[in-house]
Amino acid sequence: MAEPNQVHSSETPPNMTEDDLKRQPPPPRRGLFASRYVIKDRHRALSTFIVIFLVLAGITALIVWLVYRPHDPKFKVLSLVIYDLNFTSPPYLSSTMQFTVVTRNPNERVSFYYDQLSAFVSYKNQVITPPLSLPHLYHDSKSTVALSPVLGGGAVPVSVEVANGLMMDQSYGVVNLKLILTGKVRYKGGAIRTRHYGIYVNCDVFAGFKQGFTGQVPLLGSSECQVDA
Repeated sequence: MAEPNQVHSSETPPNMTEDDLKRQPPPPRRGLFASRYVIKDRHRALSTFIVIFLVLAGITALIVWLVYRPHDPKFKVLSLVIYDLNFTSPPYLSSTMQFTVVTRNPNERVSFYYDQLSAFVSYKNQVITPPLSLPHLYHDSKSTVALSPVLGGGAVPVSVEVANGLMMDQSYGVVNLKLILTGKVRYKGGAIRTRHYGIYVNCDVFAGFKQGFTGQVPLLGSSECQVDA
C-alpha cells in the first residue's frame, strides 16, 4: 500500500533534524532594519537640504555684495569757530566751539541711516566737552550732508596735564583737538537693509588759536577724519 504524500513546511527544508534547525541563524528582523534605513535616509535628506540652503544663501550674499559693494562714508572738518576756551580753578575748562563737518556718501546704490549719533571734543585723550546728541540722519547715495554742532557750553573738570598742555599750545598758537562722532549706522541697498553697526569717527584737527581770541580759527594740515564702521 502506498504511503501518503508528506507535506513539508515552506520554511523548513525536508530531511532536517532538530539539531539542524537549532544551528540555523535566526531570521532577520525586517521591520527594525527597514525603520533604521528610513531614519538614515531622512537624516541624509535633511543634511543635504541644509547644505544646499547654506550654499545658495552664501551665493546670494556674494552677488548682493558684488552688486552694491558698500563703502564707508567719508567725513571731513571744514571749519572751526571757538567762542570760549578758558580755565578756572581748580582746574575747570570752560569751552564753547562749533565744528562744521561734511559727510560724503561715495556709494552709487547704497544709502545710510545714522542713529544715536553723539559728538564731543577731546584733548590729549581726555573729554573736554559734554557729549551732544545729534538728530537722526538719512544719507542718500552720492550725496553730501553738512553738520554744524555747537559743543561745550559749560565747565568740565580736567587734569593738570591737560590744563598745562592746552595753555602751552595756546602760547605757541597751535592747538590739537579731536572731534569724535559715535553712533549706529544702517546700510540700505534697494530693498535690503542691514542691521545696526557701530560707527566711530575720529577727526584730528590742528587749529591756529591763541589765548583770548574768539571766532573762526584757521585749520592747519589735513582735516580728513578716520572712520571705523
